[in-house]
Formats: sequence, C-alpha cells, structure tokens
Amino acid sequence: MRTCVIAAIEEYLPAAKLTNDELAADYPEWPAAKILDKTGVETRGLAGEDECASDLGYEAARRLLERGPVPAAEIDFLLFCTQSPDHFLPTTACLLQQRLGLPVSCGALDFNLGCSGFVYGLSLAQGLIESCGMRNVLLITADTYSKFIHPLDRSVRTVFGDGAAATLVRGGEAAAPSLGPYVFGTDGSGAEKLIVPAGGMRLPRSEETARLATDAFGNTRSADHLHMNGPDIMQFTLGMVPPLCRDLCSKAGVAMEQVDYFVFHQASAFMLEALRKKMKIPAERYSVCLRDTGNTVSSTIPLALKREQAAGRIRPGMLVMLVGFGVGYSWAATFYRFPAG
Repeated sequence: MRTCVIAAIEEYLPAAKLTNDELAADYPEWPAAKILDKTGVETRGLAGEDECASDLGYEAARRLLERGPVPAAEIDFLLFCTQSPDHFLPTTACLLQQRLGLPVSCGALDFNLGCSGFVYGLSLAQGLIESCGMRNVLLITADTYSKFIHPLDRSVRTVFGDGAAATLVRGGEAAAPSLGPYVFGTDGSGAEKLIVPAGGMRLPRSEETARLATDAFGNTRSADHLHMNGPDIMQFTLGMVPPLCRDLCSKAGVAMEQVDYFVFHQASAFMLEALRKKMKIPAERYSVCLRDTGNTVSSTIPLALKREQAAGRIRPGMLVMLVGFGVGYSWAATFYRFPAG
C-alpha cells in the first residue's frame, strides 16, 4: 500500500538566547530557579530584530536538504506552518521555495496554526503523498512569538521561545501505514484565550491599540501584544487532552498501555506534568524536552522527536503518540510507528 514515513528532522534555534537570569533581573520577585521550576525552561531562542520565521525555517530546511536523504530538486511540495509570516501576502512558502532552490514544479502553501500545527501538517503531507502521488513533502514549522511579547509580560515571556523545524515526509510502499489515524478538534470559543488582538484586518494597529495596561497579576501589554489566559488554557488542556488520547486509541484499536512513548506539545513543564499525572503515564515513556528551547509553538513536537531519538528514548519499532493542542482552540493527535529497520 502507498504510505509515508518521517525520513528526517532538522532544527534551528536563533543564536541569541534569553536566560532565566536575565528574566529574573527584570522580575525580581521571580528568581531564576522559580522560573525553571514552573516552566521547565532555562534558556529560550530569541529571534533578532531583522530575523523572521522564514529565516529560521530556511536554516532548518537548508540543514535537512544538505544532510537529508533527498536533494532540493526532488521536493514535490512545501508546507509552511507559522503564525508570524513575513507578509500578509505573498505566501511565505513561495519565498522559501525560491530561497531554498526548490523546483518551480513544487507546490507551496502556508497554513496558520499554532501548537497543533505539526500534527495537522503531517496529515496534509500524508494526504498529498497517498492521494496526490507526491513523493517528498517538506514540512517546515517556524514562529517568532517573541516579536508579539511585551518585555514586562512575564506570563508569556518566561515560556515562549523562537525556533523552527524542518521535517521530510517521504512516500513509499509498505504493508501497513506508519502514520495515523488522526483525531482533530476545534473550539473557536477559546480564541481570545491566546491571541494578538491587533494587527490584522479586524483591528489594525493604531495609537489606541498601542496603549499599555497592567493586569491584576502585574503583566503589562497592549492590544498589539500576545495575550494569554493561562488558567483557562490549563483548564481546557486538562479537560480535552485525556479524552482526545482515548479517542485516538479507540480509533486505532490500541490500548494506552501499548503506546511506547508519548510526545505531547511542549507547552510548559507544569502543564506537561499535570497531564502526565492525570493520565497516569510513566515518566520514562513521556517526553519533557523544552529546557533549552522554551515553547516553540508548532515546532515543539518535531524538536522533541529529534532529541528523544538522539537520546535513544525513541527507537525503531516503537509506537509513539503525537498530540498537539492550544491556540485556536485547536487540537490534533496521531500515531507514528517508527520503522523497525
């Protein structure tokens, strides 16, 4: 049967870093050790003033094409997942096609999703391969959330980091699929829980949107900046992820005990640990992998996959559950069966 595999993953993190010591200097009531304990993050990448998501994605993809199993000339489709595009138009994926030297016969599109974006991207790549005859799909995830964050908003500045991942999804023939099935979900009633209110067509930036305000927790921001309602997102996640995982297992005919490893969106150590305990997942089968990256939004899952493989915690033949959830509200989950050899 026609199916696909994840053939390679490469990453790129900006050279500039934001450390907990630097954050503690701005927030004296939050020492560096407290920030690490709550977030699980010690350092996070910080895109430069002239560094965009496309620059991060380009570097990750360049590394993959230089080291990976196929040259640029053999990429049939480029998918670019970002919430911080270079321009409203043209599509950033078109700019990356030219910059990477991909053939003009290559399809290219952007899709705007956050924390669920990687799993959505895998489903799109799989559809292109299995239904449209594509051979090699390059999935790039990249974001620069730091550009949306006010320096005095510790609720998000301590958590998020900039970064990118490039994933090559290749088609082939196999007795059984490596990816799937999928479970998706959307609840737009949660849109305002994680949002940059101004800057689009609905609310263009203005002097009014730039006015700063400080909330009851001491976080300062304007409508031009990222707003996150942490408690509500936590409640949403704890309520939604366990049944999502059960639904995926039911759809696949797999018991939770048969899953070898769990790679969830790396939101924060606090949220990951709360989910792990609620779902009674053994720590040795569960990825917590954001200490030197922070929450890189759509790139957290591929970054964790690459690092867990390198560490030997994910090995050939293992069944791995991938779960993305967050901004939108949007969520998605799938299984990946790592090729046995």
